[in-house]
Amino acid sequence: MSKKKAKGADKTLVEKILDQHHIAYEPVSFATHQDGDVMQISEDQMQESEHEVYKTLVLTGNKTGPLVGVVPLDMHIDYKKLSAVSGNKKVGMVPLKDLVKTSGYEHGANNPVGIRERHNYPIFFGNEAKEAGTICVSAGKIGRSVRVDAVALAKFVDAQFADITAAE
Repeated sequence: MSKKKAKGADKTLVEKILDQHHIAYEPVSFATHQDGDVMQISEDQMQESEHEVYKTLVLTGNKTGPLVGVVPLDMHIDYKKLSAVSGNKKVGMVPLKDLVKTSGYEHGANNPVGIRERHNYPIFFGNEAKEAGTICVSAGKIGRSVRVDAVALAKFVDAQFADITAAE
């Protein structure tokens, strides 16, 4: 006889952490596809605007070491702006081969909640997140996200809102 799955057993670690801290969220799923060495969200099949879905980027600074930028899919991190606000002279993306070792997540699954739980890296949200109100961020699994209040999320992960973006 098979046992039924316990309620919540299919939740990601991120969702479980948000539940433990009573942070409201809505699960969101995205279609994905293979793009070279990584899985990507199939943006042409998304119901949400690219400006409401945020990517969590892991970078490294010459003074801080690893740091995190959270920006809308339709924008880029402006390295000069992020350098200035983070106290670095220079920042750059962590190489793909070092991503899992640095953040604990593979490309496409990085998220501010899981990274904050595992590491104490500085986290910066683009000001657009504060203006948006609610945003979608990865739930720690490719194709799986959570829609959450940006201010509540930033407070929980001890993130700072800043002007760190540039248009694509």
